Amino acid sequence: MFNHLDDWFTEEVLPLEGILMRYLRQNWRDSAEWPDLRQEVYVRVYEAARSGLPERTAPFVLATARNLLIDRARRTQVVSIDAYAELDDLSVCELTPERHASGRAELNALVEALDSLPARCREAVVLRKVDGMSQREVAAEMGIAEDTVEKQLAKGMRAIAAALSARGIGAGIVKLERKLRKQGQ
Repeated sequence: MFNHLDDWFTEEVLPLEGILMRYLRQNWRDSAEWPDLRQEVYVRVYEAARSGLPERTAPFVLATARNLLIDRARRTQVVSIDAYAELDDLSVCELTPERHASGRAELNALVEALDSLPARCREAVVLRKVDGMSQREVAAEMGIAEDTVEKQLAKGMRAIAAALSARGIGAGIVKLERKLRKQGQ
């Protein structure tokens, strides 16, 4: 026999599964944990709704998911401080056409900035930042010293940050540029 809370959960929360799973896929790396995270979000939402139904269900579910990911990140002691910063920046807004267009424009600007780099510098940046190779692996692949890779990466990241900053994109990248300057690279 269903009650008011069960009806609300079935009609309002369960249809948001696609949005919730997209959110979890975008913000949690371990795909094996996604089903468990989804279930934990459902439990938290249901338990919280016992004291009163939220006015807007979708933001409530996504905020619950965000809080769960923050809790998980805090529990795992191997997570870097950068992961906490990224979780704090997560948005619980749905993807609107405007945000999609803005993201596409920013991606195009990044591609243009990357394409404008000298070939050797571009290769180092792509291997390290896009392909995820270690600095040592990049050095071996390119046949250069690790110090040279480090210098090419710093040069490339500065150039990309400057190009994006000139277009008013990427406050986080501007912070990266400042950090690299402080390190004297």
